[in-house]
Parts: sequence; structure tokens; C-alpha cells
Amino acid sequence: MIKRSAGILPYRRSNNDLQVLLVHPGGPFWQRRDLGAWSIAKGEHDESELPEAAARREFTEETGWEPNGALLTLGELCQRGGKLITAFAFEGDFDTATLRSNLFEMEWPPRSGRVQSFAEVDRGEWLDLALARDKLVVGQRPFLDRLAASV
Repeated sequence: MIKRSAGILPYRRSNNDLQVLLVHPGGPFWQRRDLGAWSIAKGEHDESELPEAAARREFTEETGWEPNGALLTLGELCQRGGKLITAFAFEGDFDTATLRSNLFEMEWPPRSGRVQSFAEVDRGEWLDLALARDKLVVGQRPFLDRLAASV
């Protein structure tokens, strides 16, 4: 079965420059990683859920923000691991200081028997396209080109 994910890439214009909002994954594995570690706010869904509904749900769960209004479709990409990602764009302006992510639990440290909670997303940043390209995971970078060609 193909794993499916859907998400939203918010964008805004600042001094005539296009900026996108990327999120950094939470948890101990990602703590010190920066370049190539950021993502669009997204999450998994099954075939019974429409990608746009999943994208809206996941965006709200990972950021605490409601993406009200129409979404621009950026299409699908298949990442190296085989996961199919559907992305949408949304013009908006969110204050990254107000980001509130849902939590997940995992055993940490490994083999310690202790379960800890971590934010799924630990921060978000508005970035220009050049810096966003460096920070975004490789498999999602084509979404930046599709956004730039569409707005």
C-alpha cells in the first residue's frame, strides 16, 4: 500500500520577494539538523480522505492555524522512500511566534523504557525561495518551483 501525505505551503510577499513558510520537525532526531531537514506542514492520510481535507487538517494540527480560503494545487511528488505527497499553497501571513503543534510520544532515550512527549513541529520560519530551497528536504523542493511558476 502506498503511503500518502498531504500538506500546505503558505506563501506571502515581502518587499516584492516571495517567501514561504516551512516547519522544522520536532523531536530529538531533528534537534540539531537544519539544511535539508525542514518541510511543508503535512501529514499522512488514507485513501478514504481527500488530499485537500487531509492537508487542511494536518496544517492545523502542526501549526495551530486555520488555512481559510481557497488553496492552490501544487500537485503530487513521490519521495525516494515511495511516499506520495500532495501539496497545496495558500497566501497568508502567520506570526511564527504563535505556532502551536500537536504532540507525539516516543521512547527516549532509546531502550530506556521512558516515554516522552515532543512537538511534531518545533518551529516555523518565513524564508525566501533561495534559503527555503537549502532548508527543505530534497524530495519536496520541486514544490517551490511549482509555486513560483503559479503566483
